[in-house]
Amino acid sequence: MARVTASGRGGGGELADGLAAFLRTGSNADLRAHLAANSRLPGPRANLELASAFAAAIGGVGTEWKATWTLCAGWTEIPPEEAPTNHPQEFLVFCGARGIGALGEPSPARAREALVLLRRISRDPRWRVREAVAMAIQDIVGSQPRAALRDLEDWVAPGAWLEMRAVAAGLAEPRILRERQVAKAALRAHERILHWVRKSDDRTAEPFRILRQCLAYSASVVVAASPEDGFRWLTKLAAARDADVLWILRENLKKGRLVGPFPGRVERIQADLRRGSSLQ
Repeated sequence: MARVTASGRGGGGELADGLAAFLRTGSNADLRAHLAANSRLPGPRANLELASAFAAAIGGVGTEWKATWTLCAGWTEIPPEEAPTNHPQEFLVFCGARGIGALGEPSPARAREALVLLRRISRDPRWRVREAVAMAIQDIVGSQPRAALRDLEDWVAPGAWLEMRAVAAGLAEPRILRERQVAKAALRAHERILHWVRKSDDRTAEPFRILRQCLAYSASVVVAASPEDGFRWLTKLAAARDADVLWILRENLKKGRLVGPFPGRVERIQADLRRGSSLQ
């Protein structure tokens, strides 16, 4: 197995040695200890560089991928009682989700298998774990866009607030939005998600609030990648008589990624919003 280089606290050699020891002996004790000790948790920012290096190492094991799948899947099952938010053990769950994403990259079949597991994890109560799911989606979409985008369509469904949050956050990534197929699908997914937001009668649940906060930025990312279709959609949203939809729209119109390149279009929609408010 090739050695891995990791930035941030914790050397790449230790990471590679821990993974090699697991593949050789079946024991993940050294790997767990290394990741937890270098997680930067508790703290405001986990060691994302180390998690990315772990995912890269997991994705490079080749024929031994079933063993690493079992390892990563097992870590994602560590419950919040054992690995609460901001605890070093939470980093293992985070890395497990990132590893599943890496293991889903090589083929459409593996992508679909990974997304089945990631869909379950997307409902995790820990916000960092949900972020890991979004990152894993980005890795899979970047490598297997056709299969991944098709499967992610099923995540957009009434009441599936955290699954839809994972789709919105996962697709709102400029790196993958450079592909036109992905950009169009990301905008379409946001349109469908906002449709279900508008249809909802119960908006008091925490998962709904979590989705709402995500949409406050993610819509602007996908619109910036498809500005012609995107601004047509935003213009339609300005005519909505839905407080949550209008709040999401106003938040996105503040983002520099729209205000800077498209000032005229942003101002026209803001004018529509002002006219709408004056008629109420």
